Order: sequence, then structure tokens, then C-alpha cells
Amino acid sequence: MMKPDRKTAIIIGMLLIFSFIFGVFSSVPALERPDYLETLPQIETQVLVATIFQAAMAVVYVSITVLLYPLLETYNKKLAVGYFGFRIIGAGFLFVGIASLLLLLSLSQSFATSSQANTSYFEIIAEMLRQGRDILNHIGMILPWSIGGVILYYCFFHMRLIPRWLSIWGMIGSFFTLLATLLLMLNIIQLVSPFYFILNAPVAFCEMILAIMLIVRGFHSIEIKTNENEVRI
Repeated sequence: MMKPDRKTAIIIGMLLIFSFIFGVFSSVPALERPDYLETLPQIETQVLVATIFQAAMAVVYVSITVLLYPLLETYNKKLAVGYFGFRIIGAGFLFVGIASLLLLLSLSQSFATSSQANTSYFEIIAEMLRQGRDILNHIGMILPWSIGGVILYYCFFHMRLIPRWLSIWGMIGSFFTLLATLLLMLNIIQLVSPFYFILNAPVAFCEMILAIMLIVRGFHSIEIKTNENEVRI
């Protein structure tokens, strides 16, 4: 028997909010500019801060996953393992993405002191690193993370730990994010585009509402049936 206590709900809610904050500060808008190679050395501190926040965001994601796994395991161990696996893989890609950003910074610093004859060489390598970072952060991370999200809200729907309308919203939002990632993989949509933002917005709003709800009200206390026996949560 497992009962999600009030403290656990508050911690998960706070971690969800921190994940949004860390995500904002882990972005480097200058990378979307055509002159990013010249710009990065001038904003070195901002880039280094972004790597720290990306690492912090990855740690927060792992923490949320670890806290939710025992709750989902109470309902269905196989789904819980699937959720845990996909979410940990996603967080792992975030850590790898840090390396590409640091390599970009180092390359831009070398570019600033190089001769004009080597410009094309630096630009090609830099673009490969920039696109590689986008793939790691927005495909490698988001793809398994959104699959884990579908599993999470499916379990929530049957466990009734949160309102069912929010679980449905979470499943649909996670599916839209998964769709956006697949369209991005196929180069049908661009990363910086209104359509990509629209597809990702539902799950973002859902998780913000979930965070507030967990902090204010906690998980619901109801009876569910597992494959083995009946458990009160």
C-alpha cells in the first residue's frame, strides 16, 4: 500500500515550476541570429549561465521522475517502468546538449581570433554544432519525454490522483508535443515557428496548472484497483 503524502505533492509541484523557470534561463536566443558566431564571445557569461540552468533543469526532470515512479508502480509496474525509462532518456539528452553549447562557445572564441581565410571552416562546424544542439534538446529530449507524458497522464486518468479532465488534457497535450517533434524531425515545421509553439503550448499550460494544483490541494485520496489487489491511495 502506498499513500502519496502532502509533502511529496508540494515537492513535485515546486519542481514543475522550477523546470519552467530553468527552461527559460537555459535558452540562448542569440543562437537564432545569423551572426551568432560573432555574438557568442560577447555574451560568454550568459552562455555559461544557460548551461548551468540546463543542467539544473535536467536534474529537476530526473527528480520529478524518481518521485512519481513509486506512485505509478502502485497502479501498473510495466507502465511505471516505461514512464521511468522514457523520462530518464529524455533527461539524459539534456545533459548531452550542454556539451554542444560549450563547444559552440569555444568555437566562437576561436573564430573571433582567426583570419578571414578560415571563416567558412568555422561557420560549417558551428552550424553542425548548433543544429546538433537543437536535435538533442528538441528531438532527442522531447521525443521520449512526451511519450513518458502520455504514459503518466494515462496512469493519472485511471488512478484519479488528479482531476480526470486534467489527465485528458495532459494526454492530448503530450500527444501534440509528440506530433510537433515528429514534424520537426521530418523538417515539415521549423523550430522557431508559431505552429511549433501552438502544438507545445497545451502541455505547458497543463503542467503549470498541475503544479499549482499539487501545491494547493495535493493528490486526490481515492481507492484504485491494481492487477494484484485493491489499494487505497
